[in-house]
Amino acid sequence: MATDNFAKGNEEFVNENYEKALELYTEALKTDDEDMRDDYYAARAQVLLKLERFSEALEDTNKSTEINPKNSKAYYRRGIALFHLERFDDALKVFTAGHVLNSENSNFNTWIRKCEAEIDLSKQEKSSGAEARVGVSDSSPMETSSSKESEKKTESSSITKPNPADAVLNAPVKAKHDWYQTQTHVVLTILIKNVPKDDCHVDVQERSLSCTVKLPSGNDYSLELDLAHNVIPDKTLTKVLSSKIEIKMKKQAEIQWKKLEGDGQEEEKIKQIPIQNPTDTTHKYPTSSHKTRNWDKLEQEVKEEEKTEKLEGDAALNKLFQQIYSDGTDETKKAMMKSFSESGGTVLSTNWGEIGEKKTEIKPPDGMEYKKWEC
Repeated sequence: MATDNFAKGNEEFVNENYEKALELYTEALKTDDEDMRDDYYAARAQVLLKLERFSEALEDTNKSTEINPKNSKAYYRRGIALFHLERFDDALKVFTAGHVLNSENSNFNTWIRKCEAEIDLSKQEKSSGAEARVGVSDSSPMETSSSKESEKKTESSSITKPNPADAVLNAPVKAKHDWYQTQTHVVLTILIKNVPKDDCHVDVQERSLSCTVKLPSGNDYSLELDLAHNVIPDKTLTKVLSSKIEIKMKKQAEIQWKKLEGDGQEEEKIKQIPIQNPTDTTHKYPTSSHKTRNWDKLEQEVKEEEKTEKLEGDAALNKLFQQIYSDGTDETKKAMMKSFSESGGTVLSTNWGEIGEKKTEIKPPDGMEYKKWEC
């Protein structure tokens, strides 16, 4: 089933197994499921972006928008692919069109500003380069065609040749993220340290999450998720901590999420914890047996057996002392503890009136001598 492969692909993507996710999305696209085909292409494009295969990602986003021209996610990912391919003018047009489709996604504005900054920088470089050539030109008006051709070749090679340093700077930053859920909330944790609050932008919609972070190194981190179920955007709480970014989303329905991303078709109601009847104090613990046990009754029976058990010698004497201590008053217990500890275990009294007034003397058994050992 295409939906099964799509769901599995989402799970692998969340676990950052991008190659496996790519394989599953590709399998999903081999079916005739036309209703979800645009989402399949958009999802595969997101994986290709993570793998830095920007040209292939661009092709998938184009196919997605051909099927569904209103798929804003495909526009967003197409813009990112164009940006990394350094086609900043085209990327700006795509981000602008996507923002028209989904004006609530603030990340479009962020990428629009990035594109505008790159375009301005490119214009400044071209302008400064032209001024430099005019200032130092000593060539005669009658330049040969060969010199012009060589100059064009030099300019062309300098423009098209990629700079390895730029490739490192523009490479997408990878960061580990994880999630957990409660009955009412889903909490996403992104493990990025020391991020200023103003440099973290989070946009949560009913079925999507977008997080863009400007890192201290100057690089950008971007995370785009299609949520498995609906959340309430207005009740989202974001905490930017020194060790992580925590995004707490309120569930629209109290259901058990089997995964963070997906189509949300498989929903399972969370089993409410039953409130125990105050009058019912019987403890019934989980068991694989079909019969139920009254554990309180069983515990009482064991206690009764212990009481009626007949012991002999020291065991019987110890049991007697334990029984006296457990059934005694607070003064009885204090007397027993004080007399036993002060006498070195030779005296055990239950009379606090007598023991509490003075220190208990050591009274060894007849025929024995108490000796204090020095360590």
